[in-house]
Amino acid sequence: MVEIWLPYNNTEVVAKVPNENLLEIINGKEVRGVDNPSEVISNSIDNPVSGLKLEESVKSGNKIAIVIDDETRPLPSHIIIPCLINKLNHLGIEDDNITIIVGSGMHLSSLDKIRVLIGEEYSKRFNIVIHDCNSNDLVNIGKTSFGTEVYINKYFANADIRILTGDIALHYFAGYGGGRKSVLPAITGIKTIQQNHKFLLDPKARTGNLDGNIVHKDMEEAANLANVNFVVNVVLNPQKKVIQSFSGDLTQTFYQGVKLVDKLYKVPVDEKASIVIVSPGGHPYDVDLYQAYKGVDSVLNIVKENGIIILVAECSQGYGNEVFYEWMVKYKTITNLERALKRKFVLGGHKAYYLMKALKKVKIILVSAIPDYYTNSVFKLNTAKSVNSALNAALRMKGKKSKILVVPYAASILPILRR
Repeated sequence: MVEIWLPYNNTEVVAKVPNENLLEIINGKEVRGVDNPSEVISNSIDNPVSGLKLEESVKSGNKIAIVIDDETRPLPSHIIIPCLINKLNHLGIEDDNITIIVGSGMHLSSLDKIRVLIGEEYSKRFNIVIHDCNSNDLVNIGKTSFGTEVYINKYFANADIRILTGDIALHYFAGYGGGRKSVLPAITGIKTIQQNHKFLLDPKARTGNLDGNIVHKDMEEAANLANVNFVVNVVLNPQKKVIQSFSGDLTQTFYQGVKLVDKLYKVPVDEKASIVIVSPGGHPYDVDLYQAYKGVDSVLNIVKENGIIILVAECSQGYGNEVFYEWMVKYKTITNLERALKRKFVLGGHKAYYLMKALKKVKIILVSAIPDYYTNSVFKLNTAKSVNSALNAALRMKGKKSKILVVPYAASILPILRR
């Protein structure tokens, strides 16, 4: 029997898998976080990958806008912001001229949550703006070649120097997070987000792919329209520790980070399994079912047709999105759901589409804190009280000799089947 520990919120649970069933435990390359992330980030700010250094573009008296992620992302803003502020203060920028924008896209956030992200001192020192995608004072900065009208946060649009921060990681329809995503969807209007996200129905809009990915290309054009001056992006390990930092020009910084992510987290797998046990990677990836689904998405290509995915995700905040819930109730077939998305993209509806699409291929057993009523009746998932009771149920359904793959940090890696 092999004991495999899986992240579950801020703790771990153990899966006990028979030796004869276990094919592989799939992890990315093991890279420990750097000992001094502040030093690494500051050094990258001083030595950009490409483009102008901050001292070559920032002038005393400039108004600065810095975009950070909200609490649904693992970005270490509490480390990055002090590094940037120290640099800007050294260049003669006073605190009153710095605005920190929480790039929450269509998510909801609060100042209390942001205080946790950047620390009490910095939340008091600076003007903190939580982006509102429904605000009536967004600024129209043009249109992409794909027809997306780009409206962005007025504080960012009106700043003299515009800085993005983010983490570059795999993303299930933009290909990768980071870079241009800190503009679209982070600080754009709801109409802009809807116009962009409707492209996720394109088959090339998938995890780890940028080639021909319209979602990505549209985001890239939108970010270029925003005239970003400087970017600080990090790559994290599955334990959410900084491995490397890339700063400078928007485009080159992003692609440098993507190369590292590919090297570390695209993992070749020899064969598919009948059962895949998966954790998205604990908090914040399993904060709710809406976020935790990404763990399912990353392993769909390594589970056999009509196989079983055991999703181990606490989901302390339940299903996480009302539209996700409503669309799972309203639409009974994936055809009708896809038709509705094509008519008008609605955030949350797309997650129902992905889940319904996954359920056409596999059965999902969820180990979480969500009441069974929601998981069974609304989201069409089987449930179990523990990962081992889920595994026993899966072995009864697929046969006691069924082969098993285990993916403890699925939101961070992409298993790729060897051809």
